[in-house]
Amino acid sequence: MILELKNIEFSYNGSPVLKGIKFAVKKGEIVSILGVNGAGKSTLLKCINGILKPQKGEILINRKNINRTSRAEIAKTLAFVPQRSDQSFITVFDAVLLGRKPYIKWEVTKNDIEITEKILSILELENLSLRYINELSGGEFQKVVIARALAQQPKVILLDEPTNNLDPKNQFEVMNILKEVSKREGIASVIVMHNINLAVRLSDRFILLREGKVFAEGGLEIITKDNIEKLYEMNVTIENTKGIPFVLPFT
Repeated sequence: MILELKNIEFSYNGSPVLKGIKFAVKKGEIVSILGVNGAGKSTLLKCINGILKPQKGEILINRKNINRTSRAEIAKTLAFVPQRSDQSFITVFDAVLLGRKPYIKWEVTKNDIEITEKILSILELENLSLRYINELSGGEFQKVVIARALAQQPKVILLDEPTNNLDPKNQFEVMNILKEVSKREGIASVIVMHNINLAVRLSDRFILLREGKVFAEGGLEIITKDNIEKLYEMNVTIENTKGIPFVLPFT
């Protein structure tokens, strides 16, 4: 396992948010975290990233405790794509090159340039490399944010609602690219998602988070009417298309 969480607990001002969270993620695996707003999903990603420090438990990447690892070393192992990213007045190429920052000592090297060019090619952004990022569409900008994270050459990538504010076509395109790159490069991806059906289509496993606890964990077998209704406290029906469950809410 590349990423392991062992009994993580976290509180804000004495109010428990995460309670005994434990799970593990393998290389190349895509794991989606599902749950209602306030369930602790974004807090969990911030704990994994080291932005927040759990009061109890351990988070291991390659068997190393991140709380005993420098921020510089964490940045070479783990990348984080937040819900919102700053659209500074820089080109697409320079924005992706910033992902190499943990490796740059005195100046940008030929290797940094080559890695940036490779990532731009993988995400089909070469034709936009000299455009300023504030001129991009929502889908294009989100690809740039993911490209910058991939330029870090991480072993683990965390994404907090990466398809937020994207149209259905761009949602699927961004997630499909992420899946292809994760499998090809052996990157473990942990994604907070609100779009259940997109998560079901593109994820290997699911963590259902309810009131700060892991309510259920597993593959498609846990995407059941009973589990989803308890998780979201709403009525749903589940249809199967080509072996893939499709969740439909109803009143």
